[in-house]
Amino acid sequence: MQTGSVTTPFGRRSVSLALIKGQMESTKIKPGKSVDKWKIYRDVCDARSLLGLRDRALSVLNALLSFYPETFLVEGTALVVFPSNAQLATRANGIAGTTLRENLAHLITAGMIHRKDSPNGKRYARKDRAGTVEEAFGFSLAPLLARSEELARLAQQVAAERMQLKIVKEKLTLCRRDIRKILTAAMEEGASGDWGKFEAHYVGIVSRIVKARTPAALDDVLDELSMLREELLNTLETQLFSKNPGANDDECRQHIQNSNTESIHESEPRSEKEQGAKSSQATRPMSEPIKAFPLGLVLRACPDLASYAPGGTITSWRDLMAVAVTVRSMLGVSPSAYQDACDVMGPEMAAAAMACILERGGHINSAGGYLRDLTRRAEKGEFSLGPMLMALIRANGDGERKTG
Repeated sequence: MQTGSVTTPFGRRSVSLALIKGQMESTKIKPGKSVDKWKIYRDVCDARSLLGLRDRALSVLNALLSFYPETFLVEGTALVVFPSNAQLATRANGIAGTTLRENLAHLITAGMIHRKDSPNGKRYARKDRAGTVEEAFGFSLAPLLARSEELARLAQQVAAERMQLKIVKEKLTLCRRDIRKILTAAMEEGASGDWGKFEAHYVGIVSRIVKARTPAALDDVLDELSMLREELLNTLETQLFSKNPGANDDECRQHIQNSNTESIHESEPRSEKEQGAKSSQATRPMSEPIKAFPLGLVLRACPDLASYAPGGTITSWRDLMAVAVTVRSMLGVSPSAYQDACDVMGPEMAAAAMACILERGGHINSAGGYLRDLTRRAEKGEFSLGPMLMALIRANGDGERKTG
C-alpha cells in the first residue's frame, strides 16, 4: 500500500481509525478495474436503507459524480473531484450550504467518499503544461470503485427482500379477500354457524398487519389468516356436503362406525385374529376420521378445554375447533405446527389433539414439539387418538375417586 494514500483532514476536523481503515481499503483495487459510475450510483440508491443514507446525501453524491468527466471509474486514474461548495449546491438542486456540509460528512462516514484536503483546505487541481491533472485536492471517489461488488450485493439483497415482501402482501390480499367473501356468503345465505366469532377473529388478525413491518412478521399474520380460511371452509364443507349425500353414505357411515369401535378399544387386548389383521395393514398410513369419536367422549377426556370456551360450554365440533385455536396460541404452538397437524390429521382430529395436550399440560415441556411429533407419527400411520382419550378418561376417573 502506498503511504501517501492516507490523508488527514484540514483544520479542526478530526480523523478516526475507521476513516483511516477505509482509505487503506480504497487502495486495494484490482489493477485495471473499471465500473460505470452511474451503475454504482444506482446500487447505492437501492441499498440506501442498509447503508444508512438519506435522500439528500444521495443528491450530493449524484452531484459529485457529475463532476467526474468520464462515465467509468477506472483504477489508476485520478478519481478526485474538486468542485466548490457553490458548484456542488447548484448541481444538488440548490441545497443549502449547511445541509450540503452535513451530507458530505454523512457520505464520508458511510464510506462512500474520502476527503483529500490540500495544505490550505482549498479544493483545486495542479496541471502540467499539457493540461493533464498531476495532483488534485477535493473528494476521492475511489471508495465507490473499491466497494462496487459489495454495493451490488447489497442492492440485490434489498431487491430480493422487496420481492419477498411483495409476494407475502399479495398472498395476504388474496387470503383476506377469500375470508371476507366466504363470510359474506355464509351470512347472506343463512348458513348455520357462529360467523360473528369468525369475523371477530378475522378483524383481530387483520389489525396486526399495520404493526407487521417485516416479511417475517407478515408471514406470521398470513399463517393465522390461512388457518382461519381453512376453518371456514371446513365448517362450510360439512354443511354443504351433508345436504347432498352421495350414493356411498351408508358405506361411509359403516366405515366411521367400525373405526370408532376399533379406536376406542385400541388400548385393550385383542384376539390373535384381530392382531394379525392389524399387522397386515401396518405398512399403509392409518385413516381415522376424528368424528368416529363422539364429541362427548373428547369432552370427558379433556374437561379443562371447556373453561376456555365462551360461556364455559362446548356443544359442537365447530365450538371445539374454535377453542382449540385459542388454546394453540396460549400454549405457544406456532401457526405452522398447527396447520401441519390440520393437514395431516384433519381439523377435527388436530383440535382434539390440542385438547389432549392441554389436559396433559403439566407433563409436556414443549406443546409445539409434542404436536409436531404427533403429526409425524400420524403421517406414518403410527398414531391413534383412541388410546390417548381412553387414558385421559381413566386418569380423570381415578382422580375423581381419590378426591371423592
